[in-house]
Amino acid sequence: MRRLDNIDLRLLRVFATLAEAGSFSDAQIALNLSQPTLSAHLAELERRLGGQLCERGRRGFRLTQFGEITYASAQQLFADIDAFGERIDQLGGELSGRLRVGIVDGVVTNPQLALQRVIDCFMERAPNVFVDLELGTPHDLERAIADSRRDLVIGPLSQKAPGITYVLIHREAHGLYCGNGHPLYVVLDEDITRDMIDKSLFSVRRYRHFDDLYRVGHPRASGAVTQQEAQVMMLLSNRFIGFLPCHIGEDWVERGLMRRIHHQGYAFDSPHFVAVRKADLDREIVRIFVDEVTRQAGDSSPLQ
Repeated sequence: MRRLDNIDLRLLRVFATLAEAGSFSDAQIALNLSQPTLSAHLAELERRLGGQLCERGRRGFRLTQFGEITYASAQQLFADIDAFGERIDQLGGELSGRLRVGIVDGVVTNPQLALQRVIDCFMERAPNVFVDLELGTPHDLERAIADSRRDLVIGPLSQKAPGITYVLIHREAHGLYCGNGHPLYVVLDEDITRDMIDKSLFSVRRYRHFDDLYRVGHPRASGAVTQQEAQVMMLLSNRFIGFLPCHIGEDWVERGLMRRIHHQGYAFDSPHFVAVRKADLDREIVRIFVDEVTRQAGDSSPLQ
């Protein structure tokens, strides 16, 4: 069994940053290290662990199988160290540590999911906690909570990750929109025909797996986006129609730059969940943050 001393922990964090960056150049920027220093740290860690962690060359950067296992194990180790620190601090009546939160983009204007107010209330109760906030697609977030890269995630999740507790906190209203230069902008809802919808170029949110198309019964997608801001750009180009959360779309409607298409009730609600690993349910900072999220969303569902 290999024994690791304190310097190995620092080397593991360097390697984890490299794995997450996906390239030496990006890792150099993130770590503020020169290429020779980064390479030396990696070589030293490989020597101590007894295996090659990554490959780089003409085919680009990639982790070896040994590297993937090491990275996953390092992430679990970091989480365990943080949890140990939290528990020791709790014995002294102090909340500290690192809380890694993931959320979908485009919720800052949602009055029920405005995470900025949640963070404000959370920091009032736990001012010594380091909050690490990251945006991602629902798929990315669900993978991050399952892989222990996030402590909790919020969004329209599939509820399929094993070992995860999901709490429904909000149903986000969505509508079908177009820009003010689109042909449908000036057509009354009652005059919009099925043929007009079918002939309009349609932009889908890629992470919804073409559910956007199915909701409208549209024959094809002519564009795809990942972020809500990108969808806004597509609609403001006046070339596409597509779905947006109403709290985003109505802001552009008020500016006179979009309209909502109500023809045949093109609308739906997207359920949003907060997801936490069952193994983390006893972590005080996780419970406090979830309490603030559910209180902000107006949901009284307990975290169990």
